[in-house]
Amino acid sequence: MRPVPRLPILIGLALVALSAGPARATGTGATPAATAPGVAPAASLAAATFAVDDSILNAVALDDSAGTDSSATDSAATAPAPVARDYVGEVRAGFTRESRAYATTRAALGFLAPVYGILVNLFLLFSGLSGRMRDIARGLGHRRYVRILVFLILYSAAGLVLGFPLALYDGFLIEHRYGLSNQAFGAWLGDLAKGEVLAIVLFGLIPIVKLAYDAIARSPRRWGLWLALGTLPLIVAGALIEPVLVDPLFNQFKPLADQPLKQEILALAARAGIPAHDVYVVDKSAQTKTYNAYVNGIGASQRIVLWDTTLSGMRPDEILFVMAHEMGHYRLHHVWKGLVLVGLLGIVLFLLAQVIVHRAIRRWGRRWRFDAADDEASIPLLVLTLSLLSLLAQPLVNAGSRYFEHEADVYALEITHANDAGARAFIALASQNRSDPEPPRLLELIEYTHPPLIERIRFAMAYRPWERGAPNLLYGETPAEP
Repeated sequence: MRPVPRLPILIGLALVALSAGPARATGTGATPAATAPGVAPAASLAAATFAVDDSILNAVALDDSAGTDSSATDSAATAPAPVARDYVGEVRAGFTRESRAYATTRAALGFLAPVYGILVNLFLLFSGLSGRMRDIARGLGHRRYVRILVFLILYSAAGLVLGFPLALYDGFLIEHRYGLSNQAFGAWLGDLAKGEVLAIVLFGLIPIVKLAYDAIARSPRRWGLWLALGTLPLIVAGALIEPVLVDPLFNQFKPLADQPLKQEILALAARAGIPAHDVYVVDKSAQTKTYNAYVNGIGASQRIVLWDTTLSGMRPDEILFVMAHEMGHYRLHHVWKGLVLVGLLGIVLFLLAQVIVHRAIRRWGRRWRFDAADDEASIPLLVLTLSLLSLLAQPLVNAGSRYFEHEADVYALEITHANDAGARAFIALASQNRSDPEPPRLLELIEYTHPPLIERIRFAMAYRPWERGAPNLLYGETPAEP
């Protein structure tokens, strides 16, 4: 988890970065969102797309293992009915004291990390460090592009140093303490460094922040609106390039070698109307022991991805259900609906941020050593303001995410009729990812991007409209009876 959400939040991606966290499989549909240290900047670039948001991806993975092609469903029809199992009881029994300790720690960090990030930015302002970094940047270049690039490098370095203890605990120590990570410290540190460098390249070398500050300088009364509108194409671009340019920096992707499973997944994609030609496996076992699978990208960059941990730890029908859930996100246009919601919320948050920033400068600008919002030294102020507003908006964002996740569950069940496989997939993910299956209601509302696991298991076992001859709610055609 990144304790100081800096550059991505600066351009508005913080709206959904609240629930982003690519390196750690915490979103099994029942755990709070978290962001992994080394890759958070890259992942946040496309955080508004539900296929990129890892906490969403991980939760999605919980219910994506039910999709099967016609041959699989035919064989299921002739198989004897499985012995009834008390899945809810199994989940509760499997939620050990150790798992509860991990889930509780994760929930606490979900509150602590953003607050800590805000405090770090306040420290940079009130200590005068932001003003000093601005002076150094101006001493090295007269052009705004150079000044902002130098400031971002210094700001990123300061944030990394101040936030490193929490990042180390959140992203490395706690995962190893509870046996959820295989990653060596050097490899983790390398991912952290790559994430920082990537953020500088994406927002500094590519003059995104410079363009944002040009807008602030040219339109001091409406810059909040222009920044909000400017984030939308950035989010779309992030969703487009993330699978092909960003993800390969942190992991290796190879075509799925298991041909029977690959053909079943592609057949399921064809039934869902998804133009997929290959299935990829990513070597997440180098970093984690948790499970996940996802469909991400848009247009030409769209791809189906399985974590190798999922491939080795889950049954084929469970994996297919996981993929069906992921395909549900794609077919139900959750990416584009999310973009609209984020865009509307972004306008509100940026307009509020503009008011807060100007009032804060009038109140403390002299102490902070800047008197205008377009001063490079105001970057920590803008970041902490957006971080605070995003934190307050988090329950609303998470409510939308939980709604989309439930729709994807419905879609997966309707396209596969694999209720038992879906329930088993949720159980496997809950056990492996140490998810709290029954979080307190307040915690669910504030931090959870997915419905609690026990709710999803109960729904998976109870939802069978086809047995009553009722129409599907979301899957566009009536599939053949399994």
